[in-house]
Amino acid sequence: MAGPDALVLTGPPALAPLLARGALLSPFKRPRSDAEFPRTRLVLPDLRVDLARLAAYERVCGFPVGEDALPVTYPHVLGFPLAMRLMSGRDFPLPLLGLVHTSITVTRHERMPPGGSHELSVHVEGLVPHRRGTEATVVTEVRRGGAVVWESRSTYLARHRTDRPTAVPREPEARKPLPPVDEWRLAGDVGRRYGAASGDRNPIHLHPLTARLFGFPRAIAHGMWTVARCLAAHGVPQHCHLRAEFRAPVLLPGTVTYAARDGRFELRGPEDRIHVTGDVYPT
Repeated sequence: MAGPDALVLTGPPALAPLLARGALLSPFKRPRSDAEFPRTRLVLPDLRVDLARLAAYERVCGFPVGEDALPVTYPHVLGFPLAMRLMSGRDFPLPLLGLVHTSITVTRHERMPPGGSHELSVHVEGLVPHRRGTEATVVTEVRRGGAVVWESRSTYLARHRTDRPTAVPREPEARKPLPPVDEWRLAGDVGRRYGAASGDRNPIHLHPLTARLFGFPRAIAHGMWTVARCLAAHGVPQHCHLRAEFRAPVLLPGTVTYAARDGRFELRGPEDRIHVTGDVYPT
């Protein structure tokens, strides 16, 4: 499905050099919502799953190991190196350092077997103004036999001063917390284990010392780990649509409460601080 703006890759790019490049270029970027952004669609036409890494991912996220279909969140991991190649480039206007993953939506049209070949593609859909800066949307698609079997949209926020007038905040709607289902005690090495399985070795997730360099008192869990852990406990229909919003970081080690009712779920910390909210339903 490669189009005129597609760049076909022979393999997934290595993440470490991309992280380094993005960090070096970040101080020189001046984000704004009307900036130009890369229009290239990166395509990996022969995607094959590393079964050992998949098993490590399933274990750290709480999914059953060795199932006949990929966990619903795993294609995001497969597409992450391509997304990082786009977001670490000179033509991407938002600085990679400080970029915050704020939400993800996923539609799974078909279950993906771990064997065989798939086509993976990633592109930047656009930039929009946000009350705290500029938000980019990155689209990931997986095809099998020419048909889209899985797709997602992730939003990433670059915080900066804006000229937009400050709106008067509305009174928050009364929200009843979802009923608690389980309490999870999270070990301090969750970020390192997930980083090894996913390839996302951002220093804020790995160790208290490196996390403090970026203003966190301790290492924080990957947002996509928190969503995957919730979905592993919640259960996901074969054909489904899900959305999750990342509200606040989860410090490691720590204790969180997983809560759910019907199609909704959330992860709460002490004093009912909301870390993640989401919903999942069949399509």
